[in-house]
Order: sequence, then structure tokens, then C-alpha cells
Amino acid sequence: MGRPRLDTDKVSVLGVRHHGPGSARAVAAALDEIKPDIVLIEGPPEADAITSLVGGLEPPVALLVHLADTPRAGTARSKEGWGFWPFASFSPEWAALVHAHGRGVPVRFCDLPASYSLAERIERAEAAEHGSKEQVKETETVEPGAAEPPKVRTDPLGVLAEAAGYDDAERWWDDVVEQRGDGEPSPFPAIADAMAAVRAESGPETGRDARREAYMRKTLRAVLKEGYERVAVVCGAWHAPALRDLSDYPVSADNALLKGLPKVKTTATWVPWTHGRLATASGYGAGVTSPGWYHHLFTAPDLPIHRWLTEAARILREEGQPVSSSHVIEGVRLAESLAVLRGRPLAGIDEVSEAVTAVLCEGEQTRAALVHGRMVIGERLGSVPPDTPMVPLQRDLMAAQKRLRLKSEAFDRDLDLDLRKDSQRERSVLLHRLRMLGVEWGVPRSTSRTGSGSRGTFRESWRLRWEPDMDVALIEAAPWGTTVASAATARVVEIAADAELPTLTALTEQCLFADLGEALPDVLALLTDRAATDSDITHLMAALPPLARSARYGDVRGTDSAHLRAVARQILARVCVGLTPAVRGLDDDAAARFVQAIDHTHSAAALLDEDARGWTEALESLAERDNVPGRIAGRVNRILVDAGRIPPEELRRRLGLAMSPGTEPTRAAAWLEGFLQGSGLILVHDERLLDLIDTWLLGLSEERFTAVLPLLRRTFGAFDGPERQEIGTAVTRADGGQAAVTRTRRPIDHRRAAPAVAAVTALLERSGA
Repeated sequence: MGRPRLDTDKVSVLGVRHHGPGSARAVAAALDEIKPDIVLIEGPPEADAITSLVGGLEPPVALLVHLADTPRAGTARSKEGWGFWPFASFSPEWAALVHAHGRGVPVRFCDLPASYSLAERIERAEAAEHGSKEQVKETETVEPGAAEPPKVRTDPLGVLAEAAGYDDAERWWDDVVEQRGDGEPSPFPAIADAMAAVRAESGPETGRDARREAYMRKTLRAVLKEGYERVAVVCGAWHAPALRDLSDYPVSADNALLKGLPKVKTTATWVPWTHGRLATASGYGAGVTSPGWYHHLFTAPDLPIHRWLTEAARILREEGQPVSSSHVIEGVRLAESLAVLRGRPLAGIDEVSEAVTAVLCEGEQTRAALVHGRMVIGERLGSVPPDTPMVPLQRDLMAAQKRLRLKSEAFDRDLDLDLRKDSQRERSVLLHRLRMLGVEWGVPRSTSRTGSGSRGTFRESWRLRWEPDMDVALIEAAPWGTTVASAATARVVEIAADAELPTLTALTEQCLFADLGEALPDVLALLTDRAATDSDITHLMAALPPLARSARYGDVRGTDSAHLRAVARQILARVCVGLTPAVRGLDDDAAARFVQAIDHTHSAAALLDEDARGWTEALESLAERDNVPGRIAGRVNRILVDAGRIPPEELRRRLGLAMSPGTEPTRAAAWLEGFLQGSGLILVHDERLLDLIDTWLLGLSEERFTAVLPLLRRTFGAFDGPERQEIGTAVTRADGGQAAVTRTRRPIDHRRAAPAVAAVTALLERSGA
């Protein structure tokens, strides 16, 4: 009772939405009027030490607070030990930061420290890992990586919007706050009163939000005690009454809420962010529907509708679409007319989007989607200055990016590399090393060297796109090393220690791609041991392709391939010995998977050149056996035919046996599927082979034909359209187009054929043929 009363008249509480151009302009105008001695901003106090960097930041950026002692990747501490607090150019908190920095005014963040928030999340995650449901239930849910946790209270904007006659809370807030122009009266007193009324109906805060507001009040009281005359507080609109009316919240109650909270040691830094991560669609709890539109409203306050539609017209012209200035003029008229009809003070994103679709794109949704996709999100990637606090691994990557002229960008960019050029080879090495660390900045495209069907050229194709989460991945990788090279080396050795044979051979290939010469001896030693002891034939077959590629093309990376070739020969020899026993008793699905393994092994054997003779002999032995699943037998015979190991007459004999009346039709169909897999053109060039298959089909009873029809459809349906057409032409060409009639000596039953003819005619008419 004897505690001196704080002078809250010195405090101006500015309740805002976390991202909005109107809120940002209103905050800037209010601060110019208030001329505060200090500015408090809702956010983690760990950021106080790095507010001096604001002048060198280019939004969108985010505060990243993470554990000071980087935990082992994959643990609960690594998954939950970080949080992002994003800022865009149109964020009111950013406007407050810029105001304070530009005028030399002290600025502090006043929300509950991240050291408490992260500790809560980690405790909950660790409790979940140990299956303690009671502890999980007691610990509140906090959205990973977001400044605002999920709320279960009634939506305050929804209540106010309904009271104002709106059925859409977002539209109400846009009309009342975000589309306000310069010079309009400050909205903050009215916002605080409105929120106070809603809070009075919903009852007092509880849980984490109660602790957050208690800490905000604790910070505000401390600032007032320091003697500041004019204090400005920028916070979420919901919290404004709780900070404006300090006398309603006893100090003892706030201290009790904050007593005994778990805490961890943290570090804060700035990282680049993107508009896409600010969008609601990204899952960000405080996101906005259209960051691009809000950025436009903030940066183009005069004639925003005209400028937006002019930019849309420019994009359409770049895509070769005929859009004139008259389209823009009529589009502006339509957008403004729609706003008047809907009672809005200014056309919003809905109105301008409808104008773009209806006028500029003349109602074509595909063209409109092109514009909306670029402009509504308005993707952009922020930047941070070089003196921003970073782990050594981040700084090493930044230096490598500068040296190799690889810029981080927030959109997809294709990169083609010629490995014969040193600078481009270094780019490839960097991207491969980052992938080993879990940083997927670059992803190999379909024709890349890492594909299973690769033939090992001197070229690589990548698709690059930088995501903010990759900074977290770099921080998680920091315990492995201070440079990208050392961290990737340590990571490879760690993975290899517990890896099975296929993983080890894949790691061997990655070591060559990533130029990790220091890790290669350890990986090869483990590979040699696993290859000698692993008895699983499928493991050996899966391990061989990357090892054969490494042995064949290691010289591209300047690597001695003698050891690799020796291990590959050893694995191939064991595959040849175990091939026949491995195929016994396989069902259809297992046979299909084994056919893929045979194809990959065959490609690998071809890369080994003189070492492939044993493989060919093993296939020849397998092809002559009767107890081999039909699909595998057919595929092996096709491989041997393509290799010139089976002459035409012998092929016809084998096909005749496979298609003989004594063979079960489903086995014959499976044999045919394996034989024709990948290409059916052999039937076009060998009419006698085609005739054998045709005769077999015509000789099947109706019941047996129905049984094998799904397999036949699957076989021939896998061919390209032109290929099927060539086979059909070859069939009609045989015996002058009368082959079927001559062999069966049956007249055509026109009555039975009528439904089929009608169906085919309808399909041709529908397709326009």
C-alpha cells in the first residue's frame, strides 16, 4: 500500500497488428508526435544487444533466438531450441525500430524472454519423447518458430468486426486501420478502448499469455522507475489495455506468475526472411494474406490502385500478353466502383484482384493466376550486414557465396555447371557439402549426376532456392565444424559409422561429389568390411550402382579409383553368385522390385567394362532356368537380346516356349511384360516375334484372356502413344491386314462388334479425330 504510484500518464501504448501498413504508418506518426525518450517493443529482450544493427538490415528480416550451446541435431533441444520473430518493412514494430535508431532513442524489447519460451517448448518435447502424457498436458502448446502462440480465446477482431456490421474480421481491420492515409487521427486510443471492452467479456488472461503480459508490465515499471519522461510501448492490440492500466495489476501477482519459470541460455541474431514466410498460407500464426499487397500499400501510399494495376500490366506484357493503358484505366475504374458498392473506403486486394482478372486478363483465370502468384505474395528476401552475429559455419558460407558469386534468393533459379571449369566445379562442391549438412539450398535436377540413371557427364544441373530455415540448419550443423568442408567431413564420418552397405556406397559417391578427401578413407574402410560380411543380395545390388559410377568417373573429381573398382568387383562377383537363389519364390510385387535391381546392376556392370563378363554369364544362366518368375525371366532375356547374346531364332524359340499352350497364361503375360518393359519397338522390327504373340493371344479361351487382360493392359499401356501406334500398324500390316481372320478362319460377327465400334466412334468424335 505504501509503494509510490507510477505516473502512467508518461506512457503511450500503441496497440497494433503485427504486420500491416496502416499500423506501421500510424506508429511512425504517433512516435513523431510523442517524441519518446525510450521505446518498448513486444519481442524477446535477447534482441536488445543487436538493435544497433537495424541501420544495416534490409527487411524482411527476423530475429532468430536459439540455444547458446548448440545441441545434437535431431534431438528435442535442436528441434525446439530456436524461435523466429519476423519483421517486414510494413511491420509497426519495424517502424518503431527505425524511428528509435534514426533518432538515437533507446529501444528495448519487453516480451517474455525467449529463454523462458524455449525452455517451455523443450520441456514439452522431451516429455513427449519420454511418453509422459501428464507432463505434456500441463505444458502449454507453443507454435515452433513463431512469436505468437496459438490462441484459444475468442477472436477479438471478429467480435469488433461483427459489432461494426462486417462478416470478415480481416476486411474490417483493413478498412479501419491498414488503409488509413497519412494525416488521419491516431487510432490507438480507440483500439485500446475496444480491446478493453472485449477483454472484459472474455475474462482475465491465463497461462503463457498471462506470464507474457506480466513480464511486459515488469519491464514497463522498471523503465518508469529509471526516470524516463515519455515512454512509447508498441505491442499487439490485444495486450494494450493490460499495459495501459497498470494499476489494475498488482506487482505481487505479476511476480508470482514469473516465479520459478524454467530457463535456458540463448543467443540472438538477425537472419534474412521472406514475404512467403510472412503469409498466412505458410502456417505463420501472425501471418497476413497478402504480404505483397501490404508492402505495396506501405511503399506507394499515393495512387496505390493505379500503381498496382500498372505493375500487373507490365508483368503480363513481359509474358507476351496484349495489355494496353486502356486496360489499366478501366481496371482502376472497376476496382474503385467495387469498393464503393461494398462500402469500403479504398479498394482492397479483393477488388484489385477482380479487376486484374476481369479487365487486364479478360476473364482468363490462367493469365490472372500468373499475376496473382507474383504480386499477392510479392516474394522478396531480406539481407543482414556482415557484422551480424553468426556461428563460424554461417560466416564461412557467406564468404564462399561471395567468392563463387552465388547469391541467396527466395525464388527458384536453375543453375547448370560445367565441372571442367574450376569455378563451376567449386560451386558444385559447395552445394554437395551443404546437402551433407542438411542444407538443401541446391537440389539436383532430374539429369543430375546423382540420379540413378546417370551416365556421368561433365555437367550438373541444380535448382536453387534459399529458405530462412536453412540458417537454423547451419546453426544445428555448427558442432560438426567451423567451416563447411570440416563440418561436412565430420558429418559423413558420423553417418558412415552406423550405415548399411547401400548407404555407404552412396556416401562414397557423395564424398567424391563434395570433394571430402579426408572422409573418404574412413568410408572406404567401412565399405570394404560391410561388403565382405553383408549377405543380403538386394543390399549388394543396391550398393553397386553408386560405387560403379564413382569408380568410373572418379577421375572427373581427381580421385584415385583403383580401390573403388576393387570393391565394386568384389560386390559384383557376390551378386553373380547369389543371383539365381535370390529370385526363387518371389511374388509379382517382389519380382517387379527385383527387375529394377537387375536393371540398375546391369547399368553398373556396364560401367565396369572388363569386369562385367561374369554378370552377363550369370544372366545367361538365369534366363535358361524354369523356376524363375515370369517377369524376371522376360526381362533377363530382353537384356541379353539387346546385348546381342541371343540370336533371333533362339529368341523366337524361347518366346514360343513361354507362350505355349502348356504355360499358365498369367506366367506367359508376366514373361511378356518383363520382356517388353521399357520399349516395345522390337515387335515392330521383328514380325515373326509379333506373330508369335498374336497367335498366342488368339488361341486363349475367353476365360483365360479375361484373366491376363489386366497384365497386358499394364504392359502395353506403359508404352508411348507413337510406340503403340507403330505396333498397331505392324499388326494390321501382317498378312495384308487379314492375319487374324486367316488364322482363325472365322467370319466377323458384326452384331457382337457393334457396341465396340460405337464406343470407339464416340471416343474419336470426342477427341476431334
